[in-house]
Amino acid sequence: MTDMPAEATMEAMQAHGHSPGAVLRSVVIGLTAFLTVVDLFATQAILPSLTRHYGVTPGAMGFAVNASTIGMAIAGLMIGLFSPHIDRRQGILASLLLLAIPTSLLLIAPNLAVFTILRILQGLCMASAFTLTLAYLGEQCSAMDAGGAFAAYITGNVASNLIGRLISATVADNLGLATNFYFFALLNVAGALLVYFTIKRVQPMRSTGPSQSPLSAMVEHWRDPALRAAFGVGFCILFAFIGTFTYVNFVLVRAPLSLGMMGVGFVYFVFLPSIVTTLLAGKVVDRLGMRLSLWGGLAIAALGLPLMLSSHLADVLAGMVLVGVGTFFAQACATGFVGRAARTNRGVASGSYLACYFFGGLVGSAVLGQLFDHFGWLACVAGVGAALGLASALTVRLKLP
Repeated sequence: MTDMPAEATMEAMQAHGHSPGAVLRSVVIGLTAFLTVVDLFATQAILPSLTRHYGVTPGAMGFAVNASTIGMAIAGLMIGLFSPHIDRRQGILASLLLLAIPTSLLLIAPNLAVFTILRILQGLCMASAFTLTLAYLGEQCSAMDAGGAFAAYITGNVASNLIGRLISATVADNLGLATNFYFFALLNVAGALLVYFTIKRVQPMRSTGPSQSPLSAMVEHWRDPALRAAFGVGFCILFAFIGTFTYVNFVLVRAPLSLGMMGVGFVYFVFLPSIVTTLLAGKVVDRLGMRLSLWGGLAIAALGLPLMLSSHLADVLAGMVLVGVGTFFAQACATGFVGRAARTNRGVASGSYLACYFFGGLVGSAVLGQLFDHFGWLACVAGVGAALGLASALTVRLKLP
């Protein structure tokens, strides 16, 4: 997003990547991302409380909370297919306004089934805004500028993980679960207001209409080995992230760590380094190349896994920092690659990528939840490591045309 009113100003911003206008644009992009997906992971900070509230197992509650990824996978795919016919501004605005409805209704969910359905509806709205914004960035930014724009958007995503969890833990601990969900509904409305006051000032986009149908474009993208590999990398990244940051909450509240709700909330300052490192992803890719950068991020994440098996809080926190830095950096690299590798119908490509990405989160929450329930934290961490290894293998095929 940008608040620059003229096409000439947009071109100047692209030509001078470090100008004040470019910095302001990056801030707006990051803030939009934050308000778009703040609901996605904030609820994880209160997972133990929700588990007690509904009287279910950690695996069942983890799946319900992460059921939003079902909606996100579906919406990412559908919005991608129909993206050429959707007005970017109106689509993002409507998605964020509608998101406030299921968010506020979570406070009165009578059972886990209703809670799960509402989380799916949240995912549908979040992914609609997310996918349209990524398509918008791919269309508005030059090839040289795209890496920084995507990095700013993913950085806002990272910030939502940190600040959203802190807010959720603080509000729920002091004012109760119901107030927590009302507060996040207000954040959804704030996101819609931000879009209303920023995107309307951009030079209106004129659809030229693709020469092929969206379905044909999707088939073409899936036939591209590099894009297909990128979709697989996205699947593995959220699989690993969900496995780590959903079920580590239960490790943190159990002996020997035995943290309270507020303590778990403050633990998520581990995402703070990721905000900085993710923002640098575009520059690192320009210097080292896509594959080396992505391998580096995955390796950093893998280094954190053994630390999270420790009985010492400092080691666990260090491990969480490394996994957060590595997975978000890798996500920024992979997202930017899709935006560059898709020569046509970027909305369809972004939708396909995000569908795979969020489907990976769904599968990760289900599979790793079962491993956690039946075999413990060690088995869950091993599953995360396997996903990172598969992502590393797929990275070999990421080559720009």
